[in-house]
Amino acid sequence: QVQLVESGGGLVQPGGSLRLSCTASDIVLMGSYTAWYRQAPGKQRELVAEMSRGGDSYYVGSVKGRFTISRDVTKNAMYLQMDSLKFEDTGVYYCNVQQMYWGQGTQVTVSS
Repeated sequence: QVQLVESGGGLVQPGGSLRLSCTASDIVLMGSYTAWYRQAPGKQRELVAEMSRGGDSYYVGSVKGRFTISRDVTKNAMYLQMDSLKFEDTGVYYCNVQQMYWGQGTQVTVSS
């Protein structure tokens, strides 16, 4: 049974950084489509960043230049490095694999 376990969320001040992790079991991330979504309070879940099976990355405009998606083959994990965080980055962040499997979500709160 595929499991995605997320960690790394928390409370951070504007301008700060966080690194989200998503560790996978029973599915190999190498060569898989992987993505990070977020859901802000009162809003629909939205795509933040994705990495194609071949390793090409895409970012939504609001996070481009601040967030970095990556994968670690040896750990079978994916990451979202978030820098220069803004208030509007607040939300629950979810990892996604193959557009089928979801992590449990991790809360990111940007507040002063």
